[in-house]
Amino acid sequence: MSVKAFKLVSAVEREMLMGDKNYINIECIECCGKNLYIGTNDCFIYHFMLDEKVSTAGKTTFAATKQLHKYLGLKKPVSELKAASALTRLLVLCDNTITLVNMINLEPVPTGARIKGAVTFTLNENPVSGDPFCVEVCIISVKRRTIQMFMVFEDRVQIVKEVFTPEQPCAVAVDGYYLCLALTTQYIILNYNTGVSQDLFPYCSDEKRPIVKRIGRQEFLLAGPGGLGMFATVDGISQRAPVHWSENVIGAALCFPYVVALDDEFITVHSMLDQQQKQTLPFKEGHILQDFEGKVIVATNKGVYILVPLPLEKQIQDLLASHRVEEALVLAKGARRNIPKEKFQVMYKRILQQAGFIQFAQLQFLEAEELFR
Repeated sequence: MSVKAFKLVSAVEREMLMGDKNYINIECIECCGKNLYIGTNDCFIYHFMLDEKVSTAGKTTFAATKQLHKYLGLKKPVSELKAASALTRLLVLCDNTITLVNMINLEPVPTGARIKGAVTFTLNENPVSGDPFCVEVCIISVKRRTIQMFMVFEDRVQIVKEVFTPEQPCAVAVDGYYLCLALTTQYIILNYNTGVSQDLFPYCSDEKRPIVKRIGRQEFLLAGPGGLGMFATVDGISQRAPVHWSENVIGAALCFPYVVALDDEFITVHSMLDQQQKQTLPFKEGHILQDFEGKVIVATNKGVYILVPLPLEKQIQDLLASHRVEEALVLAKGARRNIPKEKFQVMYKRILQQAGFIQFAQLQFLEAEELFR
């Protein structure tokens, strides 16, 4: 049975980005606060400001205002963008080179600092250096079976470590000293400080696109065999049951308590609390799904959309209205980490009371008594 957990809202219409130039495609996106950056196949970066408006009826809309666009001077697509807001820098991957540009005017840093030879890269959201004016960047190198760690400052970059992997890596996520890697035939956890590695489970990267995503401190979400979304800690164990995806998942994102996945035709929403599929949204031609500071963004080649979560209290009330007491209580308990303690206690008592009356009306007196108590 479904729950309305998210609404899909358009953020950037195709006309704003490309006008009548049909050959322009969106390759990558980055969102930092109200700043939305889009990289395209014709080597441009576009910067928009996103304004969220909520009507009195509770309807959410987004107004995107174009700030500027910048041509990077190559005949190659912009393949990845990452914002380092503490440095007011945008890291741009194009033609195997990561360039540092100013987040406001999109001009390259005067020193010309860059990282060459990168296939793909990610930022360490749980950095080990402790320097607030530096970001830690992990790249899959163009060198065979090589990962490199860099420290990136406002106007310079510094290599910290080079690590060799047993097979060619094709995707990576970082937490502290731990790398979660999709290799050619398996996923592994590798501590780049000690060199100790641990096999997780097999996976064939030739058949499907691997997904490796950090979802919290020392925990990752991976696309496993048989269409399973698998959770793994840095110790190589799973503390949560897997979620059942379709076989051809393209991307995954986290918006607690939900895991959102994108495939060729749908966006699916699973609960991390009971692993059940809660919502399915038809969405064709999607190729990007990412979460940015709790904001889940999905994109086709031509447009950008935002998945707006409905308030958890509204979701719980909808479940109670459908007499789905167990699901409502699981979601209410899971909401504890998102709601201030005093507010949560008042809300939870009221939910228990409502659930008790529903059980009572269904003549389930023992369950009702327990809830009333």
